[in-house]
Amino acid sequence: MSGSCGGRGRARHEGTTGRRERRRTGPLAAVVPVVAIVTASCASAAPRFEDASASLPSPHVYAGGWEHFVGGGVAVLDCNADALPDLFVAGGENRARLFVNVTTDELRFREADVPELTGVTGAYPLDLDADGILDLAVLRAGPNVMLKGDGACGFADRGDALGIAAGNAWTTAFSATWEPGAALPTLAFGNYVDRDDPDGPFGTCDANVLIHPAGARFGAPEALEPGFCALSMLFSDGARGRTGLRISNDRHYYVRGGHEQMWDLVERRFLTEGDGWQRVSLWGMGIASRDLTGDGLPEVMLTSMGDQLLQIAQPDGTYAAAPYEIGTYAQRPFVGDDGRPSTGWHAQFGDVDNDGRADLFIAKGNVDQMPGLAMEDPNNLLMQGADGRFSEAADVAGVASTARARGAALADLDLDGRLDLVVVNRRAPMEIWRNVTADAGNAVTIEPRQPGANHFAVGAWVELRKGDEVQRQEVTVGGGHAGGVAGPLHFGIGSAGTAEIRVIWPNGSAAPWSPVAAGDSVIATRNAEGIGIEAR
Repeated sequence: MSGSCGGRGRARHEGTTGRRERRRTGPLAAVVPVVAIVTASCASAAPRFEDASASLPSPHVYAGGWEHFVGGGVAVLDCNADALPDLFVAGGENRARLFVNVTTDELRFREADVPELTGVTGAYPLDLDADGILDLAVLRAGPNVMLKGDGACGFADRGDALGIAAGNAWTTAFSATWEPGAALPTLAFGNYVDRDDPDGPFGTCDANVLIHPAGARFGAPEALEPGFCALSMLFSDGARGRTGLRISNDRHYYVRGGHEQMWDLVERRFLTEGDGWQRVSLWGMGIASRDLTGDGLPEVMLTSMGDQLLQIAQPDGTYAAAPYEIGTYAQRPFVGDDGRPSTGWHAQFGDVDNDGRADLFIAKGNVDQMPGLAMEDPNNLLMQGADGRFSEAADVAGVASTARARGAALADLDLDGRLDLVVVNRRAPMEIWRNVTADAGNAVTIEPRQPGANHFAVGAWVELRKGDEVQRQEVTVGGGHAGGVAGPLHFGIGSAGTAEIRVIWPNGSAAPWSPVAAGDSVIATRNAEGIGIEAR
């Protein structure tokens, strides 16, 4: 397919700055008979990527023994306020590395000094100390490290100063949110197998940990038990419309009796079947969240061995499994002759061709040498069509690598308005893929900001309206597999030259709709009038 949706370049001029229920069509209509797939007015372009791994100063490999069969995440953040996304990458038994983006005419990174850390499984960017500068929560098989950013890509361990207990667990998941009135974020750490249990590893899942702020420091850790070997966590409004902590767990080690979990942050308890929480057991590896249906509730993608499970948010606050024909289950390799089940890891929604519809990338790869699972297991790039169905395009796009992928990220690395791709592989060099889709549509990016402690507006919703269509994205910290992105929210708008945006702030107040133009990259700041827009 090809399209002619307009230019891709990102204008640097100033822009100016709801929910809308819509009727579902396509394969989701049978799941919930109200609200529909968000469509777009522009024909989709066939996605194309080129290998840009040589933009790194040297190859980077996530390696190690059984403690690094999982993990291998990448944190994407702008660590020096130059608008270019930088990469902090887990190394396992190799040291973690920070690659600072120095792109001008050509995509290029340089390596920057960071504290010497091995045993790193992943990392997430967030503002740990509420100073308006992004920091890094670094997860390890061993004591976790909280790296304070200085705004110039310098980082130093400040966990003790903040009162955050480093622990000595095998930490494989993380999420954070801001509770009302808090001076600091609430932190959740997901721990895998308890390595000190002599009866392990099977059935010896460690407890997870929740850390609430206590004034200007953090309080004592609170154990979240039972733990079922967490591999991904995400604080999100979810189908219930109130913040909860979703925990995706690996049944390979909890063996039996475990399931996916949801912690109610207000009531301080796990939801049960009596709350409408469905007990789903899978080999949970990663979480991705996005409102695909336009009803204001985020759908949830759960990666696993075999089926990748897309759950559709329901009006009653529950979830329903997406119909098979939607095309997201991606249960076996789509190229080659290996018919064994796939193993999914990081998942992320993003509009790769800027047609106004969220596409889906899934990193794939055998845990190590598991004979029942595919060994040649290509990554998936599932492109969403106008009817809401997803179709495979990783081979056409050139990103169907069969290295053992783990963490990944979709982010616009060269600021050309198209989402690029970073993939971290186990025992193979990480890959960077530059999006060169020729006929991609226009795009707009928005970064919400607000005064006070929660400067980056974690928990806010950003909405983009184009005609009768509304796209919505939630500002979250967590999900994915062992890594995540802090930065502008990317919206494709097809051939449109203008759109409107608004922010629903974490306290529930909504800013007025404000206009933006194709190519705009804006910061939307909360003020007395509701919102102020300036060029990024």
